[in-house]
Amino acid sequence: MRRFFTSESVTEGHPDKVCDLISDTILDTLIEQDADTRAAIECCAAYNTLFITGEVTSRAAVDYEAVARRVIRDIGYDAGDFSWDRCRVITLIHRQSADIALGVDASAEKKAGGDENDALGAGDQGMMFGYACRETEELMPLPIVLAHKLAGRLSQLRRSGALAYLRPDGKTQVTVEYEGKTPVRVSTVVVSTQHAEGVPQEQIAEDVKRLVVGAVVPAHLLDGQTRYLINPTGKFVIGGPEGDSGLTGRKIVVDTYGGRCPHGGGAFSGKDPTKVDRSAAYMARYICKNVVAAGLADEIELQVAYAIGVARPVSVFVETFGTGRLPDDAIAEIVCREFDLRPAAIIAALGLRRPQYASTAVFGHFGREGFAWERTDRVQALAAYLPAVH
Repeated sequence: MRRFFTSESVTEGHPDKVCDLISDTILDTLIEQDADTRAAIECCAAYNTLFITGEVTSRAAVDYEAVARRVIRDIGYDAGDFSWDRCRVITLIHRQSADIALGVDASAEKKAGGDENDALGAGDQGMMFGYACRETEELMPLPIVLAHKLAGRLSQLRRSGALAYLRPDGKTQVTVEYEGKTPVRVSTVVVSTQHAEGVPQEQIAEDVKRLVVGAVVPAHLLDGQTRYLINPTGKFVIGGPEGDSGLTGRKIVVDTYGGRCPHGGGAFSGKDPTKVDRSAAYMARYICKNVVAAGLADEIELQVAYAIGVARPVSVFVETFGTGRLPDDAIAEIVCREFDLRPAAIIAALGLRRPQYASTAVFGHFGREGFAWERTDRVQALAAYLPAVH
């Protein structure tokens, strides 16, 4: 059976990613001064104005506007009404609600006499998902891996000057054709890239096909039937917040698995690790990647759900889509036995109280090396559960 699946990515100059980057850079700046910072920072960018809003409880002293302007400059917005030195910045930050802090400062279990990993309650209710599969060496779905690499290549060529007419805003999209569960070819590639005025679209299409797609997509996945849609509107000069509004947390499918896995709805950027929207999603990816690497399944989706102020998850769900070497309920039991899913334990296991979040904000939070949740250091422990082969 042949089927098609599509995922997209965006560059750092996309208006939503501008907001994600500002939110996470502010978070890093706060955590650098105070590792116990509580924050949920959200930005909105529109035309010539940036709003910085949200909650911050911290001993750190940060000039939010200065950080935001530095990020905008580093992205490359140095002209137009949203240039780093011309845009208007409005800041509306308040402390974390005392009612929320009651549950985070001490979980229900801690109040009942629990141990040190009961110290923190979940910062909100909700469900978080993790996923891994064998389609790529990253143990990620192929469409989102290729989409991210295409977006990263656009950024690289712009920043290096190799394609000097490129501007910061851009989007990529990849459709992969599958035979059963096996990816066999790339059906369609869509690239929309902001560019300088006056550059012929024919030149952009030729350069992108050769220097972006040709450098990223393996040749064996491309054929004479592959469709290329490059700047399909015919022009993309007005970009970033001048062309469309941006909002922190609006690219949650780009940030995760490209739509292959469900999403609980909670965004990541701007949130400190007591927010399980972020930390538990990172832990779920860590678990799934180790389960697949250990050979317990070729594909796994994990859902973990929490109640605000409670440390232990209210549910753990596993789906291996028929690829598990053990029943799904048995794998769920192994997950609960081998991994501590309380927020304080997650934060400790993944080293989440250090500045690192700006580097997660673009090109996906998963499938890139350098993050603790991408380690496969639990493989040996998990492989011990594999049934003996006679």
